[in-house]
Order: sequence, then structure tokens, then C-alpha cells
Amino acid sequence: MLKNIDPMLNGDVLRALRSMGHADTIVVADANFPGDSIARQTVTGKLLRIDNVTSTRAMEAVLSVLPLDTPLQPSVGRMEVMGDAEEQPEVQVEVQAVIDAAEGKSAPMYSIERFAFYEKAKQAYAIIQTGETRFYGCFLLTKGVIAPEPEQGL
Repeated sequence: MLKNIDPMLNGDVLRALRSMGHADTIVVADANFPGDSIARQTVTGKLLRIDNVTSTRAMEAVLSVLPLDTPLQPSVGRMEVMGDAEEQPEVQVEVQAVIDAAEGKSAPMYSIERFAFYEKAKQAYAIIQTGETRFYGCFLLTKGVIAPEPEQGL
């Protein structure tokens, strides 16, 4: 165990989050997402897991350490509901609240059509699959930066 690290973040997930650079993307996906086959095409080439938790809980863990690129752009995409790009299922509403809390302000998600989401996922750094069973619990996050502390002089 480590202090101040969410216990949901296992070694593989922490390594991926730490290794990512500015503007790299990572997917947090539900249990129905074709994670293994798509993950083989990502930078890491393997599926990462945060098992037995919802997408909402996994996003809380990831956003406890991952800076988002929100100062420049919307930096979390959500998989669109087929046939209704504006609909946001409960899981997406919950995740939006987690994003807003992590950012300390409103940081709306953008929508990505389902098959376009699969293509973007192939270009991601990694895919984290959760135990989420609700449909459309899939998100694409863009990593931001952490500014230096003024006293560090960097």
C-alpha cells in the first residue's frame, strides 16, 4: 500500500498514467467494450484493468493523479448513445460530476460516435477496462500538464 494513492490504482495502471505525456490519451471503458482486441493496438499493447468497480469509481481513481488538458480544450470524450448524440445516460452524468469535482469547475465532456470512439481508442496510450455493466460507460481522457511550483524556479 502507498500513502495518498487510491487503492484502485494498481501497478500497471499507475505505470501507464505516469508514463503518458502531455496530450496522450487513455480510455476508461465499461465491461462490454472490446478491450482486449483494441488494447493490442495501443501504445502499451495490453489491456489494463480496474476490476469490479464502476466507470465512475475508476474515473475517481484515475483523476486523483491524472491532470486533464481542460485549460485548453474539452479533454474527456464520452461514447455517444447510438441514435441520440445528446443523450447522457446515468453513468455519464455521474462521471461528469467526477470530472467537474476533479477540475474544481465545470469541464463538459464532448461526444464521440461509437465507431469513431473505437478508432480513437486504438490510438490511445492504454485502455483501462472496468467492471461497469451499464451501457456507454466509456471515456477518452487527454492528459494535461502540471505547472511548476513558483519556488522551484523551473
